[in-house]
Amino acid sequence: MLIGYARVSTKDQNLDAQIDALEAAGAERIFKEKVTGKTRQRPELDRLLDHLRADDVVVITKYDRLARSLKDLIEIVERIRERGAGFRSLAEDIDTTTPTGRLIFHVFGSIAEFERERIVERTKEGLAAARRRGRAGGRPAVLTAEQRAEVRRMRDEGRRTSEIAELFKVSTQTVRRA
Repeated sequence: MLIGYARVSTKDQNLDAQIDALEAAGAERIFKEKVTGKTRQRPELDRLLDHLRADDVVVITKYDRLARSLKDLIEIVERIRERGAGFRSLAEDIDTTTPTGRLIFHVFGSIAEFERERIVERTKEGLAAARRRGRAGGRPAVLTAEQRAEVRRMRDEGRRTSEIAELFKVSTQTVRRA
């Protein structure tokens, strides 16, 4: 039996495209989930794994719908294999029910993990280069250095936080941070 798994990360995202692809691939049952892939608590994935029988094949549209990291992906596919079932990813055209499919699965997974790590490295390098040039990331400060000094002086005088916040037209949290 072909068993599908469809997942999106947020409640406002739509599962329709994944469901259509899984149905077109012949999935007889589809487990649907709206939860981030980062969390280990994925009740529908757990139900799918409990439901698996020997010779079933779990089918997904893309690797990232099942797992966020190579380690996680390999662990899940190993759990599928332990149940005597296979794994198939439509986008990557991988089918672990064959020796070639298993080899390609591990190669593709390694490449995906490598690319994710390179993206993180490039992002960190870009941020460091920007900092060296005097540019700081994040949101611009609401209060200038002079205003922050004035806020501290007013607090030292015993003025209420809410009063200072109203005066500078900022939140009380901004005043506390200053």
